Amino acid sequence: MRYNDLADFLNRGKQALAKGPVAMILVEDATEVDSTIQHHLQLGFKSVLVFATEGLEPTPENEDNIHLIPFDMSADNALTTAVNSIIKAAPGIWLYYCFNAEYLFYPFCESRTVGEMVAFHTEERRSSILTYAVDLYASDLNQSPDAVSLENAFLDKSGYYALAREDAANNHQPKDRQLDFYGGLRWRFEEHIPWERRKIDRIALFRAQKGLELRPDHTFNDEEYNTYSCEWHHNITAAICSFRVAKALKHNPGSTYDIETFHWHNSAKFEWNSQQLMDLGLMEPGQWF
Repeated sequence: MRYNDLADFLNRGKQALAKGPVAMILVEDATEVDSTIQHHLQLGFKSVLVFATEGLEPTPENEDNIHLIPFDMSADNALTTAVNSIIKAAPGIWLYYCFNAEYLFYPFCESRTVGEMVAFHTEERRSSILTYAVDLYASDLNQSPDAVSLENAFLDKSGYYALAREDAANNHQPKDRQLDFYGGLRWRFEEHIPWERRKIDRIALFRAQKGLELRPDHTFNDEEYNTYSCEWHHNITAAICSFRVAKALKHNPGSTYDIETFHWHNSAKFEWNSQQLMDLGLMEPGQWF
């Protein structure tokens, strides 16, 4: 379905938020919009909300599950405005957000739906799932000058690390069960990445509740949502395999001429399956077998 704007969707599209999980795809440019939508539909999301600047709207194959919402992604606070509006309208529903040319993978996603995963996670008394934005990039920038290639996508197989997340309101003591994660292109080309955008962790899968708000740094105002696991054992984590940083580095005039290739000795061809990501330690199943 197509809507006039976000307010129109919140007025007429409430049925799309009646049952989750619901995916929100924030479209920043025309790159791989259709493949992003189809990937998430195949994972089992009940509805896919596509926030796109006018002129970038895709032509959906399944009008019943896809909801096109004209939205200016270049506006200040576009991310938090879009996501927090849906949180407020859908209390109790599991939500997910990503950008175009980003693809969610979770343990055993080839044989289990995203609904099955969040149902298990809910039984573990958890309302959020930590996800890592794993950078993808084309192997040959001469053939793919925008750094995007689904057929020849590569990722870094090492170079990831975590630091304690300090609590500025508590003498900069480490926060309980919270870490800042780094790696990928944001680490290797950090001179081109503002420091506040170098983290790769997001709480991209979560259950909406009254008063919950996403902050610009991909954390929530409820600190328990920002934890990587519960207190008694490890939980599921997931990965968002993303071309977003690679295409930004090649689009930005300040970095494009400094980068002839993203390939290095720790590059590995992306196999588009969850087992590779688990083998590399980029996500884990927790107690879900």
